[in-house]
Amino acid sequence: MSEDRPMSAEEIVSLSKRYTLFDWQAQSKAMPLAVERADGVYFYTVDGKRYLDFNSQLMGVNIGHGDKRVIDAILKQAETLPYVSPFMAYETRARLGQKLAELWPGDLEKTFFTLGGAEANENAVRIARAFTGRQKILARYRSYHGATAQTIALTGDPRRWGNEHPPLPGVVHVLDPYHGTTRGFDDAETALALLRETIELEGPETIAAFILETVTGTNGILIPPDGYMQGVRALCTEFGIVMIADEVMCGFGRTGEWFAVDHWDVVPDLMSTAKGLTSSYLPLGAVAISPPIAEFFQGNVFWGGLTYNSHPLSCAAALAAIGVLEEDDLIGNSKRLGENMRRHHGELAASHPSVGRVRNLGLFGIVELVRSRETMEPLSPFNVVNDTMAAINRALLDRGLFTMIRFNGIMTNPPLSITAEQLEEGFAIIDEVLELADAETA
Repeated sequence: MSEDRPMSAEEIVSLSKRYTLFDWQAQSKAMPLAVERADGVYFYTVDGKRYLDFNSQLMGVNIGHGDKRVIDAILKQAETLPYVSPFMAYETRARLGQKLAELWPGDLEKTFFTLGGAEANENAVRIARAFTGRQKILARYRSYHGATAQTIALTGDPRRWGNEHPPLPGVVHVLDPYHGTTRGFDDAETALALLRETIELEGPETIAAFILETVTGTNGILIPPDGYMQGVRALCTEFGIVMIADEVMCGFGRTGEWFAVDHWDVVPDLMSTAKGLTSSYLPLGAVAISPPIAEFFQGNVFWGGLTYNSHPLSCAAALAAIGVLEEDDLIGNSKRLGENMRRHHGELAASHPSVGRVRNLGLFGIVELVRSRETMEPLSPFNVVNDTMAAINRALLDRGLFTMIRFNGIMTNPPLSITAEQLEEGFAIIDEVLELADAETA
Protein backbone atom coordinates (compact mmCIF):
# COMPACT_ATOMS: atom_id res chain seq x y z
CA MET A 1 0.00 0.00 0.00
CA SER A 2 1.44 3.35 -1.05
CA GLU A 3 1.66 6.02 1.65
CA ASP A 4 1.35 8.67 -1.07
CA ARG A 5 -2.32 8.02 -1.74
CA PRO A 6 -5.27 8.31 0.66
CA MET A 7 -6.61 5.06 2.06
CA SER A 8 -10.00 3.78 1.03
CA ALA A 9 -12.71 3.33 3.64
CA GLU A 10 -12.23 -0.43 3.46
CA GLU A 11 -8.49 -0.11 4.08
CA ILE A 12 -8.97 2.25 7.02
CA VAL A 13 -11.48 -0.05 8.71
CA SER A 14 -9.44 -3.18 8.00
CA LEU A 15 -6.19 -1.78 9.40
CA SER A 16 -7.92 -0.15 12.37
CA LYS A 17 -9.59 -3.42 13.31
CA ARG A 18 -6.37 -5.41 12.81
CA TYR A 19 -4.03 -3.16 14.77
CA THR A 20 -6.22 -1.28 17.29
CA LEU A 21 -8.71 -2.25 19.99
CA PHE A 22 -12.22 -0.77 19.99
CA ASP A 23 -14.17 0.08 23.15
CA TRP A 24 -16.88 -1.94 24.86
CA GLN A 25 -17.40 -4.71 22.28
CA ALA A 26 -16.16 -8.02 20.97
CA GLN A 27 -13.74 -7.00 18.25
CA SER A 28 -15.35 -9.29 15.67
CA LYS A 29 -18.53 -7.20 15.95
CA ALA A 30 -16.87 -3.80 15.51
CA MET A 31 -18.27 -1.96 12.48
CA PRO A 32 -16.69 1.52 12.63
CA LEU A 33 -17.45 4.25 10.13
CA ALA A 34 -14.38 5.48 8.26
CA VAL A 35 -14.69 9.22 8.91
CA GLU A 36 -12.73 11.79 6.94
CA ARG A 37 -13.85 15.22 8.12
CA ALA A 38 -16.46 17.10 10.13
CA ASP A 39 -17.99 20.54 9.99
CA GLY A 40 -20.69 22.13 12.15
CA VAL A 41 -23.33 19.53 13.03
CA TYR A 42 -22.28 17.12 10.27
CA PHE A 43 -19.46 14.65 9.67
CA TYR A 44 -18.48 12.94 6.44
CA THR A 45 -17.14 9.47 5.69
CA VAL A 46 -14.26 8.73 3.36
CA ASP A 47 -16.86 7.63 0.82
CA GLY A 48 -18.46 11.06 0.97
CA LYS A 49 -21.63 10.24 2.89
CA ARG A 50 -22.88 13.00 5.21
CA TYR A 51 -24.22 12.27 8.69
CA LEU A 52 -26.10 14.61 11.01
CA ASP A 53 -24.38 14.17 14.36
CA PHE A 54 -27.33 13.82 16.73
CA ASN A 55 -25.22 12.75 19.70
CA SER A 56 -22.33 15.24 19.48
CA GLN A 57 -20.18 12.10 19.11
CA LEU A 58 -20.07 11.16 22.82
CA MET A 59 -22.15 14.10 24.09
CA GLY A 60 -19.06 16.27 23.95
CA VAL A 61 -18.77 18.33 20.75
CA ASN A 62 -20.93 21.09 22.20
CA ILE A 63 -19.83 23.93 19.89
CA GLY A 64 -20.00 21.78 16.76
CA HIS A 65 -17.23 20.38 14.61
CA GLY A 66 -14.29 22.19 13.06
CA ASP A 67 -14.62 25.64 14.64
CA LYS A 68 -11.61 27.58 13.41
CA ARG A 69 -11.43 29.75 16.52
CA VAL A 70 -10.53 26.71 18.61
CA ILE A 71 -8.23 25.24 15.98
CA ASP A 72 -6.35 28.53 15.66
CA ALA A 73 -5.98 28.77 19.45
CA ILE A 74 -4.46 25.29 19.56
CA LEU A 75 -2.05 26.13 16.73
CA LYS A 76 -1.01 29.40 18.37
CA GLN A 77 -0.28 27.65 21.67
CA ALA A 78 1.65 24.90 19.88
CA GLU A 79 3.94 27.48 18.29
CA THR A 80 5.06 28.87 21.66
CA LEU A 81 4.65 26.18 24.33
CA PRO A 82 3.26 22.79 23.26
CA TYR A 83 4.03 21.14 26.61
CA VAL A 84 5.37 22.06 30.01
CA SER A 85 5.57 20.19 33.33
CA PRO A 86 2.43 20.52 35.50
CA PHE A 87 4.71 21.79 38.28
CA MET A 88 5.17 24.99 36.25
CA ALA A 89 2.84 27.90 35.57
CA TYR A 90 2.13 29.57 32.24
CA GLU A 91 -0.29 32.18 30.94
CA THR A 92 -2.94 29.93 29.36
CA ARG A 93 -3.24 27.87 32.53
CA ALA A 94 -3.61 31.05 34.59
CA ARG A 95 -6.24 32.52 32.28
CA LEU A 96 -8.27 29.31 32.11
CA GLY A 97 -8.23 28.89 35.88
CA GLN A 98 -9.43 32.47 36.30
CA LYS A 99 -12.16 32.04 33.67
CA LEU A 100 -13.45 28.83 35.21
CA ALA A 101 -13.61 30.47 38.63
CA GLU A 102 -16.03 32.99 37.08
CA LEU A 103 -18.20 30.21 35.63
CA TRP A 104 -18.27 27.58 38.37
CA PRO A 105 -21.46 27.56 40.49
CA GLY A 106 -21.59 29.49 43.72
CA ASP A 107 -18.30 29.91 45.56
CA LEU A 108 -16.42 27.11 43.78
CA GLU A 109 -13.15 28.64 42.66
CA LYS A 110 -10.06 26.42 42.58
CA THR A 111 -9.64 23.87 39.76
CA PHE A 112 -7.64 20.68 39.44
CA PHE A 113 -7.06 19.71 35.79
CA THR A 114 -7.10 16.11 34.55
CA LEU A 115 -7.03 14.23 31.26
CA GLY A 116 -10.78 13.65 30.99
CA GLY A 117 -13.94 12.79 32.85
CA ALA A 118 -12.84 9.51 34.39
CA GLU A 119 -9.71 11.09 35.86
CA ALA A 120 -11.77 14.04 37.10
CA ASN A 121 -14.07 11.67 39.00
CA GLU A 122 -11.11 9.59 40.19
CA ASN A 123 -9.45 12.66 41.68
CA ALA A 124 -12.69 14.06 43.09
CA VAL A 125 -13.04 10.85 45.11
CA ARG A 126 -9.39 11.04 46.18
CA ILE A 127 -9.94 14.64 47.33
CA ALA A 128 -13.13 13.77 49.24
CA ARG A 129 -11.49 10.88 51.08
CA ALA A 130 -8.49 12.99 52.03
CA PHE A 131 -10.66 15.88 53.21
CA THR A 132 -13.08 13.80 55.31
CA GLY A 133 -10.78 11.01 56.47
CA ARG A 134 -13.58 8.60 55.53
CA GLN A 135 -13.55 5.86 52.90
CA LYS A 136 -17.01 4.88 51.61
CA ILE A 137 -18.43 6.46 48.48
CA LEU A 138 -22.15 6.44 47.63
CA ALA A 139 -23.02 6.20 43.93
CA ARG A 140 -26.22 5.44 42.03
CA TYR A 141 -27.07 2.30 40.06
CA ARG A 142 -28.08 4.07 36.84
CA SER A 143 -24.77 5.84 36.46
CA TYR A 144 -21.56 5.93 34.50
CA HIS A 145 -18.49 7.67 35.94
CA GLY A 146 -15.61 6.31 33.84
CA ALA A 147 -13.55 3.23 33.04
CA THR A 148 -10.58 3.46 35.40
CA ALA A 149 -10.53 0.94 38.26
CA GLN A 150 -12.08 3.38 40.72
CA THR A 151 -14.60 5.02 38.41
CA ILE A 152 -15.88 1.77 36.93
CA ALA A 153 -16.46 0.61 40.51
CA LEU A 154 -18.45 3.81 41.10
CA THR A 155 -20.42 3.17 37.92
CA GLY A 156 -23.72 1.45 38.56
CA ASP A 157 -24.67 0.26 35.09
CA PRO A 158 -23.75 -3.11 33.49
CA ARG A 159 -20.36 -1.90 32.29
CA ARG A 160 -19.27 -2.42 35.90
CA TRP A 161 -20.20 -6.10 35.93
CA GLY A 162 -17.41 -7.33 33.66
CA ASN A 163 -14.82 -5.37 35.64
CA GLU A 164 -15.55 -6.72 39.13
CA HIS A 165 -12.71 -9.22 39.57
CA PRO A 166 -13.25 -8.83 42.51
CA PRO A 167 -15.40 -5.72 43.24
CA LEU A 168 -13.43 -2.74 44.51
CA PRO A 169 -14.24 -2.17 48.20
CA GLY A 170 -15.62 1.04 49.60
CA VAL A 171 -18.44 1.74 47.10
CA VAL A 172 -22.12 1.59 48.10
CA HIS A 173 -24.71 1.81 45.33
CA VAL A 174 -28.09 3.41 45.97
CA LEU A 175 -31.31 3.47 43.95
CA ASP A 176 -32.08 6.33 41.60
CA PRO A 177 -35.35 8.25 41.49
CA TYR A 178 -35.92 6.52 38.10
CA HIS A 179 -36.85 2.83 37.90
CA GLY A 180 -37.26 2.17 34.17
CA THR A 181 -40.07 2.69 31.70
CA THR A 182 -42.50 0.49 33.64
CA ARG A 183 -42.27 2.23 37.04
CA GLY A 184 -41.00 5.65 36.04
CA PHE A 185 -39.82 8.25 38.55
CA ASP A 186 -40.22 8.48 42.29
CA ASP A 187 -41.04 11.91 43.62
CA ALA A 188 -38.23 13.72 45.41
CA GLU A 189 -39.57 12.95 48.89
CA THR A 190 -39.60 9.18 48.25
CA ALA A 191 -36.16 9.13 46.64
CA LEU A 192 -34.63 11.21 49.41
CA ALA A 193 -36.16 9.02 52.10
CA LEU A 194 -34.49 5.97 50.54
CA LEU A 195 -31.19 7.85 50.34
CA ARG A 196 -31.40 8.91 53.99
CA GLU A 197 -32.14 5.33 55.03
CA THR A 198 -29.07 4.07 53.15
CA ILE A 199 -26.88 6.74 54.76
CA GLU A 200 -28.13 5.86 58.23
CA LEU A 201 -27.72 2.10 57.70
CA GLU A 202 -24.20 2.49 56.28
CA GLY A 203 -23.12 4.88 59.03
CA PRO A 204 -22.80 8.56 58.06
CA GLU A 205 -19.42 8.80 59.78
CA THR A 206 -18.02 6.21 57.33
CA ILE A 207 -19.17 7.95 54.12
CA ALA A 208 -16.77 10.37 52.42
CA ALA A 209 -18.87 11.39 49.42
CA PHE A 210 -21.96 10.91 47.31
CA ILE A 211 -21.16 11.13 43.59
CA LEU A 212 -24.04 11.59 41.17
CA GLU A 213 -24.58 12.80 37.64
CA THR A 214 -26.72 15.90 37.97
CA VAL A 215 -28.61 14.81 34.87
CA THR A 216 -27.71 11.20 34.10
CA GLY A 217 -26.28 10.69 30.61
CA THR A 218 -25.88 7.30 28.92
CA ASN A 219 -28.26 5.63 31.37
CA GLY A 220 -31.21 7.52 30.00
CA ILE A 221 -31.01 11.33 30.29
CA LEU A 222 -32.54 11.11 33.76
CA ILE A 223 -33.69 14.54 34.94
CA PRO A 224 -34.13 14.59 38.73
CA PRO A 225 -37.56 15.43 40.12
CA ASP A 226 -37.88 18.94 41.50
CA GLY A 227 -36.52 19.11 45.01
CA TYR A 228 -34.24 16.09 44.69
CA MET A 229 -30.96 17.93 44.09
CA GLN A 230 -31.74 20.40 46.87
CA GLY A 231 -32.52 17.46 49.15
CA VAL A 232 -29.26 15.71 48.29
CA ARG A 233 -27.38 18.91 49.08
CA ALA A 234 -29.15 19.16 52.45
CA LEU A 235 -28.45 15.52 53.36
CA CYS A 236 -24.78 15.83 52.46
CA THR A 237 -24.49 18.97 54.57
CA GLU A 238 -26.32 17.35 57.49
CA PHE A 239 -24.01 14.32 57.59
CA GLY A 240 -20.74 15.96 56.55
CA ILE A 241 -20.68 14.05 53.27
CA VAL A 242 -18.93 15.63 50.27
CA MET A 243 -21.38 16.15 47.40
CA ILE A 244 -19.71 15.43 44.04
CA ALA A 245 -21.70 16.54 40.99
CA ASP A 246 -20.56 14.67 37.87
CA GLU A 247 -21.17 17.13 35.03
CA VAL A 248 -18.88 15.47 32.50
CA MET A 249 -21.76 15.17 30.02
CA CYS A 250 -24.34 17.65 31.24
CA GLY A 251 -21.97 20.57 31.85
CA PHE A 252 -20.96 23.50 29.65
CA GLY A 253 -24.36 24.40 28.27
CA ARG A 254 -25.75 20.99 27.37
CA THR A 255 -28.90 21.50 29.47
CA GLY A 256 -29.44 25.18 28.67
CA GLU A 257 -27.44 26.48 31.65
CA TRP A 258 -23.69 26.61 32.12
CA PHE A 259 -24.04 23.64 34.47
CA ALA A 260 -27.03 21.45 35.20
CA VAL A 261 -26.88 22.18 38.94
CA ASP A 262 -27.71 25.79 38.03
CA HIS A 263 -31.29 24.70 37.23
CA TRP A 264 -31.79 23.96 40.92
CA ASP A 265 -29.47 26.61 42.42
CA VAL A 266 -27.39 23.87 44.05
CA VAL A 267 -23.67 24.25 44.75
CA PRO A 268 -21.84 20.93 45.22
CA ASP A 269 -18.61 20.58 47.18
CA LEU A 270 -16.80 19.17 44.14
CA MET A 271 -17.85 19.17 40.50
CA SER A 272 -16.24 17.09 37.75
CA THR A 273 -16.30 18.21 34.12
CA ALA A 274 -14.71 17.29 30.78
CA LYS A 275 -16.15 16.79 27.24
CA GLY A 276 -17.77 20.21 26.68
CA LEU A 277 -14.87 21.90 28.48
CA THR A 278 -12.88 21.74 25.23
CA SER A 279 -15.86 20.67 23.12
CA SER A 280 -13.83 17.44 22.89
CA TYR A 281 -11.32 19.05 20.52
CA LEU A 282 -8.57 17.91 22.90
CA PRO A 283 -8.62 15.80 26.10
CA LEU A 284 -9.13 17.80 29.29
CA GLY A 285 -11.06 17.32 32.50
CA ALA A 286 -11.42 19.49 35.57
CA VAL A 287 -12.52 19.24 39.19
CA ALA A 288 -14.04 22.40 40.68
CA ILE A 289 -13.27 22.64 44.40
CA SER A 290 -15.11 24.43 47.21
CA PRO A 291 -13.20 26.89 49.42
CA PRO A 292 -13.15 24.69 52.58
CA ILE A 293 -11.69 21.77 50.66
CA ALA A 294 -9.23 24.00 48.80
CA GLU A 295 -8.15 25.46 52.15
CA PHE A 296 -7.53 21.95 53.52
CA PHE A 297 -4.85 21.41 50.89
CA GLN A 298 -3.07 24.63 51.79
CA GLY A 299 -1.51 22.79 54.68
CA ASN A 300 -2.00 19.17 53.65
CA VAL A 301 -0.33 17.41 50.74
CA PHE A 302 -2.54 16.56 47.77
CA TRP A 303 -1.38 13.04 46.97
CA GLY A 304 -2.23 13.05 43.28
CA GLY A 305 -0.84 14.14 39.96
CA LEU A 306 -0.84 13.63 36.20
CA THR A 307 1.89 14.16 33.61
CA TYR A 308 -0.58 16.02 31.40
CA ASN A 309 -2.34 18.03 34.12
CA SER A 310 -3.07 21.45 32.59
CA HIS A 311 -1.60 20.47 29.22
CA PRO A 312 -1.02 23.74 27.29
CA LEU A 313 -2.75 22.67 24.08
CA SER A 314 -5.80 21.40 25.95
CA CYS A 315 -6.04 24.53 28.10
CA ALA A 316 -5.85 26.67 24.96
CA ALA A 317 -8.64 24.61 23.42
CA ALA A 318 -10.76 25.02 26.55
CA LEU A 319 -10.37 28.80 26.68
CA ALA A 320 -11.31 29.07 23.01
CA ALA A 321 -14.25 26.66 23.28
CA ILE A 322 -15.65 28.60 26.25
CA GLY A 323 -15.23 31.74 24.17
CA VAL A 324 -17.29 30.23 21.36
CA LEU A 325 -20.04 29.23 23.81
CA GLU A 326 -20.19 32.86 24.95
CA GLU A 327 -19.72 34.62 21.60
CA ASP A 328 -22.34 32.55 19.78
CA ASP A 329 -24.78 32.38 22.72
CA LEU A 330 -24.84 28.60 22.42
CA ILE A 331 -26.12 28.12 25.94
CA GLY A 332 -29.04 30.36 25.07
CA ASN A 333 -29.51 28.36 21.88
CA SER A 334 -29.58 25.14 23.89
CA LYS A 335 -32.29 26.56 26.13
CA ARG A 336 -34.36 27.91 23.23
CA LEU A 337 -34.06 24.82 21.04
CA GLY A 338 -34.70 22.66 24.08
CA GLU A 339 -38.29 23.84 23.75
CA ASN A 340 -38.25 22.80 20.08
CA MET A 341 -36.91 19.41 21.07
CA ARG A 342 -39.69 19.00 23.63
CA ARG A 343 -42.23 19.72 20.88
CA HIS A 344 -40.60 17.22 18.51
CA HIS A 345 -40.57 14.61 21.25
CA GLY A 346 -44.26 15.23 21.90
CA GLU A 347 -45.09 14.88 18.21
CA LEU A 348 -43.28 11.54 18.07
CA ALA A 349 -45.21 10.35 21.11
CA ALA A 350 -48.50 11.43 19.52
CA SER A 351 -47.71 9.64 16.24
CA HIS A 352 -46.03 6.42 17.33
CA PRO A 353 -47.43 3.84 19.77
CA SER A 354 -43.86 2.60 20.34
CA VAL A 355 -42.84 5.86 22.03
CA GLY A 356 -43.33 5.29 25.74
CA ARG A 357 -41.40 8.09 27.43
CA VAL A 358 -39.62 11.21 26.19
CA ARG A 359 -37.65 13.80 28.11
CA ASN A 360 -35.08 16.50 27.61
CA LEU A 361 -33.45 19.40 29.38
CA GLY A 362 -31.98 21.82 26.87
CA LEU A 363 -30.40 19.74 24.09
CA PHE A 364 -29.98 16.69 26.32
CA GLY A 365 -32.75 14.27 25.37
CA ILE A 366 -33.99 10.74 24.80
CA VAL A 367 -36.87 8.81 23.22
CA GLU A 368 -37.65 5.57 25.10
CA LEU A 369 -39.43 2.87 23.12
CA VAL A 370 -41.91 0.34 24.51
CA ARG A 371 -43.80 -2.72 23.31
CA SER A 372 -47.03 -1.57 24.91
CA ARG A 373 -48.15 1.69 26.43
CA GLU A 374 -50.43 -0.26 28.74
CA THR A 375 -47.63 -2.24 30.35
CA MET A 376 -44.77 0.12 29.37
CA GLU A 377 -42.60 -2.94 28.72
CA PRO A 378 -39.38 -1.64 27.13
CA LEU A 379 -38.92 -2.50 23.46
CA SER A 380 -35.51 -3.94 24.32
CA PRO A 381 -34.77 -5.30 27.81
CA PHE A 382 -32.32 -3.72 30.23
CA ASN A 383 -28.71 -4.27 29.10
CA VAL A 384 -29.83 -5.57 25.69
CA VAL A 385 -29.87 -3.99 22.24
CA ASN A 386 -32.14 -6.48 20.50
CA ASP A 387 -32.65 -7.05 16.78
CA THR A 388 -35.32 -4.35 16.55
CA MET A 389 -33.15 -1.66 18.12
CA ALA A 390 -30.21 -2.76 15.98
CA ALA A 391 -32.41 -2.45 12.89
CA ILE A 392 -33.49 1.02 14.00
CA ASN A 393 -29.86 2.03 14.37
CA ARG A 394 -29.01 0.77 10.88
CA ALA A 395 -32.02 2.55 9.41
CA LEU A 396 -31.01 5.83 11.04
CA LEU A 397 -27.48 5.50 9.68
CA ASP A 398 -28.79 4.59 6.22
CA ARG A 399 -30.72 7.87 6.23
CA GLY A 400 -27.73 9.90 7.39
CA LEU A 401 -28.46 10.28 11.12
CA PHE A 402 -25.87 9.26 13.72
CA THR A 403 -26.84 8.94 17.36
CA MET A 404 -26.47 6.61 20.32
CA ILE A 405 -28.83 3.66 20.68
CA ARG A 406 -28.71 2.12 24.14
CA PHE A 407 -31.12 -0.56 25.33
CA ASN A 408 -34.58 0.84 24.38
CA GLY A 409 -33.47 4.47 24.00
CA ILE A 410 -32.68 6.78 21.10
CA MET A 411 -30.51 9.68 22.26
CA THR A 412 -31.18 13.20 20.96
CA ASN A 413 -28.07 15.20 21.91
CA PRO A 414 -26.92 17.33 18.94
CA PRO A 415 -24.26 20.06 19.10
CA LEU A 416 -25.49 23.24 20.77
CA SER A 417 -24.80 25.07 17.50
CA ILE A 418 -27.63 23.24 15.72
CA THR A 419 -30.38 25.28 14.06
CA ALA A 420 -34.13 24.72 14.32
CA GLU A 421 -34.12 23.51 10.70
CA GLN A 422 -31.33 20.99 11.34
CA LEU A 423 -33.10 19.78 14.48
CA GLU A 424 -36.23 19.23 12.41
CA GLU A 425 -34.17 17.33 9.84
CA GLY A 426 -33.01 14.91 12.51
CA PHE A 427 -36.44 14.35 14.00
CA ALA A 428 -37.95 13.78 10.55
CA ILE A 429 -35.55 10.86 10.11
CA ILE A 430 -36.41 9.44 13.53
CA ASP A 431 -40.11 9.84 12.73
CA GLU A 432 -39.70 7.77 9.57
CA VAL A 433 -37.63 5.04 11.19
CA LEU A 434 -39.97 4.57 14.17
CA GLU A 435 -42.29 2.61 11.88
CA LEU A 436 -39.92 -0.30 12.58
CA ALA A 437 -40.63 0.03 16.30
CA ASP A 438 -44.37 0.49 15.83
CA ALA A 439 -44.51 -2.87 14.05
CA GLU A 440 -43.35 -4.50 17.30
CA THR A 441 -45.99 -2.93 19.55
CA ALA A 442 -48.96 -4.78 20.95
